[in-house]
Amino acid sequence: MLVGLHRKLVDASAMASPWRRRRMCILVADLPVPAALKSISAKEAFVETNARPAPATVVELRHPEAGVITGIVRSLAADGVMIGFDGSEHAVAFTLAAITADMSRPA
Repeated sequence: MLVGLHRKLVDASAMASPWRRRRMCILVADLPVPAALKSISAKEAFVETNARPAPATVVELRHPEAGVITGIVRSLAADGVMIGFDGSEHAVAFTLAAITADMSRPA
């Protein structure tokens, strides 16, 4: 019985994030470029993109349902950019709207 319960818990944790798809957005630094939203919080977001704006560059992230938020490039990675937000009410609202949009859309 414990083995079955453990298996259910492991299966449930493996299924904890299928709703979180990489929503296509637009990242605007010098020019608008496609970006896939990989993770987000009120403090930061990671977007997969070919753009490489320099750290400390002010950028804009445009989400199709959540709207627009301004942030600062914190770091670059091989597959994308980490954008920092100020943690304001607007950043929280943007984050919740982005997550809700991803959860409510069919795959």
